[in-house]
Amino acid sequence: MNYRYSFWFGSLLAIGLLQGCGHDTSSDQSSTQPDTGHPSNPSLIIDQNLESCSKRAEDGSSVVVGSDQEGDPAAPEGASGYRLNQTVKYADKYMVVANTPLAVKAGCEILKAGGSAVDAAVAVQAVLGLVEPQSSTIAGSAFMMYYDANSKTVTAYDGRETAPAAANEYYLLRQDMDDPQSPAPLPSARRSGRSIGVPGVMRLLEQAQQEHGKLKWNQLFAQAIDLADRGFRIPGRLADAIAGNAEHLALDANAVATYFYPDGTPRKAGEIMTNKAYARTLEALATQGAQAMYSGPIAKNIVAKAAQTVGDDAARTPITPSLMTLQDLSDYKVKKRTPICSTYRDRYYVCTMPPPSSGGIAVAQTLGILENFEMSKYPPKNPENEGGIPDTMGVHLVTEAERLAYADRDKYVADTDFVSLPAKGIASLIDKNYLKQRAGLINPEQSMGVAQAGQFNSNAGIDRTVEHGTTQFTIVDSYGNVVSMTSTVESSMGSFHMVDGFLLSNQLTDFSTNPVDQTGALLANRVEGGKRPRSTMAPTLVFKGTAPGEFYMATGSPGGGTIIQYVVKTLVGALDWNLNAQQATSLVNFGATNSPNTNIDSSNSQLSLIELIDALKAKGHGISNTAQTSGIATIMKVKVDDQSKYAGGVDPRREGIVLGNGTL
Repeated sequence: MNYRYSFWFGSLLAIGLLQGCGHDTSSDQSSTQPDTGHPSNPSLIIDQNLESCSKRAEDGSSVVVGSDQEGDPAAPEGASGYRLNQTVKYADKYMVVANTPLAVKAGCEILKAGGSAVDAAVAVQAVLGLVEPQSSTIAGSAFMMYYDANSKTVTAYDGRETAPAAANEYYLLRQDMDDPQSPAPLPSARRSGRSIGVPGVMRLLEQAQQEHGKLKWNQLFAQAIDLADRGFRIPGRLADAIAGNAEHLALDANAVATYFYPDGTPRKAGEIMTNKAYARTLEALATQGAQAMYSGPIAKNIVAKAAQTVGDDAARTPITPSLMTLQDLSDYKVKKRTPICSTYRDRYYVCTMPPPSSGGIAVAQTLGILENFEMSKYPPKNPENEGGIPDTMGVHLVTEAERLAYADRDKYVADTDFVSLPAKGIASLIDKNYLKQRAGLINPEQSMGVAQAGQFNSNAGIDRTVEHGTTQFTIVDSYGNVVSMTSTVESSMGSFHMVDGFLLSNQLTDFSTNPVDQTGALLANRVEGGKRPRSTMAPTLVFKGTAPGEFYMATGSPGGGTIIQYVVKTLVGALDWNLNAQQATSLVNFGATNSPNTNIDSSNSQLSLIELIDALKAKGHGISNTAQTSGIATIMKVKVDDQSKYAGGVDPRREGIVLGNGTL
């Protein structure tokens, strides 16, 4: 048996003969070692596997994800817009929600095989790097919130990229970091090698899987390898990302060969695309573990690609190289952080991501401020219609609370391994008395416009660096374990550097380009060697009561700097307004950074928001009424006819679905 066939044999044992995800499987018995026999033809097993994860069509029939049947949810559609009539889906054993159907199917199959939530997360991420590279990459970063049902504990895994050891505070600002007269990196900080961080997501997944997996690591990649080898239909959002980033992708021969035709035209939605190089990379990861990206040929290729000095285009466009080394890759470590956990209204226990994410602190602060108001008095109107139209006072209070939270975020939060938080750290920022005092700054009748940060005797500057593209997936397994994970490539298609079938991220542009603000004050989020850039990713878990005992809800979203707003809206929708998982997810997005403008999502053009907008303007809000492409993925544990069920909600603003066992 040759080496590659041995890999296929091990992988396919886990998922080759599964019976289904998304239809009634109440008689199934979960197992960590499925008895599937010895496949004599691995490709035949894959063919059968294409018929194993299904979703109910409108007429009640079973539609197979990835089959090209009529109604296949993996069939490409427009990249923007809003999918009406999404309804909450139920399962009683396990569930996956993510922003692309093929990734959901891969995770669902792993759960069906007796895998854990973390096992499924590995499979989901492997597919996302192929079919959603504009939002996620195996050379990117991620944060994972994990709930272990057996020990009733919550762990925060930090797989954020790091800056190369040689980087200093001028790394993104100057080609020669030590020369004040040196020009900016070429062709831009993002398109240069300077934006590329030392990747962390695969190290995160490997460590979490070693600690919480049920299946073998090499059994988790077969779906993604098959799709890369045999092809998949290009989703609408990917097609738009290829076309929209064509000029930058053109500087990289690997990207051109993958995403364009020989005549230079971009591949289009619905067309079959393969990525053989990605398949070979996944095979290496499956057989060698995450170490395959941190030493050996793939690691050398990453370093060489990041160090590229001229483009592959005819003009040989100059590119400022990265200073990443093989030693940087070898030195990378995943961090297990203490989650940020706090009570909400003495009924819920909310756990979310700590620094280097600013998202968790801001979510916790916003909820802590809102505790001082009777939010249940301000539910949306007609929630049965896509979550309804938000109430004016509900929007006003949430956005004012967010302004106060963003003010603290912009001033104080960065990688706490390098820059300490003020006072007693997280405890001071989420202290109930402090947040009550902050709530007292809210005028119910008038927006504050721009909030001031809380006073903690700090000389830190104000940093409003904007973040961009990410993806979210939420998973519950048959053992009761939960994963909420946000994964990112940063901006759409990352740094546009492509190697071995995957894109390198531009995550380091989440650092402040300039190390000081306009007043000359040093910024907490400045570049330093080995430091992790500030993020807004906020994967979140909610439990009933005042401790992590009875799981109630898991959610999170992509959206860069607006992630905080999407997560808070969903949490308040479920916890204060009693919306179900889909209603809370579909509900009109609204929120505010620390600016005079309030964001009101216009993606659902079927809802009239004029009255809401006029009422907010009367309270002094500026309004930004553009479409927001959040990607919220929500799972709640509920009672249906006295039976415990998982209820799933998927964001209608992206391409995702919900899959699990039982009737959906």
